[in-house]
Amino acid sequence: MATLASRLNTSIAPASRAAPAAVAGWLLGVAGLVFAMVVVGGITRLTESGLSIVRWDVVSGTLPPLTDAAWAAEFAAYRQSSQYQLMNSGMSLAAFKGIFFWEYVHRLLGRVIGLAFALPLAWFWLRGRIPAGYKPRLLALLALGALQGTIGWWMVSSGLVGRTEVAHTRLAVHLGTALTIMAGLIWTALDLTRTARSTTPRPHRWVIPFAAVLAVQIVWGAFTAGLRAGHASDTWPQMAGALVPPGLAGGWAGLTADPFTVHFIHRSLALAVAAAALLVAVRLWQAGARPQAAALAVTISAQFALGVATVLSGVALPLGVAHQACGALLVAATVWAAHWSVQKPVSSRS
Repeated sequence: MATLASRLNTSIAPASRAAPAAVAGWLLGVAGLVFAMVVVGGITRLTESGLSIVRWDVVSGTLPPLTDAAWAAEFAAYRQSSQYQLMNSGMSLAAFKGIFFWEYVHRLLGRVIGLAFALPLAWFWLRGRIPAGYKPRLLALLALGALQGTIGWWMVSSGLVGRTEVAHTRLAVHLGTALTIMAGLIWTALDLTRTARSTTPRPHRWVIPFAAVLAVQIVWGAFTAGLRAGHASDTWPQMAGALVPPGLAGGWAGLTADPFTVHFIHRSLALAVAAAALLVAVRLWQAGARPQAAALAVTISAQFALGVATVLSGVALPLGVAHQACGALLVAATVWAAHWSVQKPVSSRS
């Protein structure tokens, strides 16, 4: 009996050390850092700062230039880039330091996020705090974060020669990957804090269609940003004096690379996404998910209003940054609502 009890205690101990609440809190903290990264990325893009650092130094790039000689070398490297030669010729060192700052903060925050995920992951793992079944998912998120760093440099490298900006398609991949990581962190944290499954069916058929439409809208939002297509019109709801303006480009190249057409698609999709989100919010409210419904309704309303305000302002920096930040919050609200919706009902006898 003593031997049997000892074996039972041994098999139960790892599970008893699991700390789902602590792991969930850590993941939500990292998700908050990713959100900050998206915001800083928006500032970096809108201030044309993303190409100010022309090398990818994972370790040595952690520290900024600390001497006049180091600043001179960094500025000399930037002066070899196409952005300087074609757009910023004659820029002063002081002006260069201004754009360097935002790209440096963006890259530094990426390193901070990597450490904020990897080090606690190792600690939770070694201490046996990770609940059963979650290690593969956490490793996948770690790998996706490492891949994001590579994607970031792949994006930057596209704008160093012959261009004054990064490729808008690579920008879309970079932003999409960041939001995917944030969504994965939030979803996993919600899984860890779920105490019981639903006892009644919940509305869930909206999840995949809405997520797909929202993803398309985010991609075209990135296209709009990368092509500077927000400047194609400063009027709303009309463009060029019409709801459906003349001069829209056809074909896949036109739909994805013509600034005027991309801008029109983005603002048109915004109407569809807003209407769909509000309908989902009403259905969730009726089903009892009132916090999730409110979060979805508030974020989509704010995002739509910020989009219109950004257009009317001629893409003012504060509004453009707020628009990108609210887009990330909309993704978070959607994940929260979707997670609640897909919980399967259990038998009342269970």
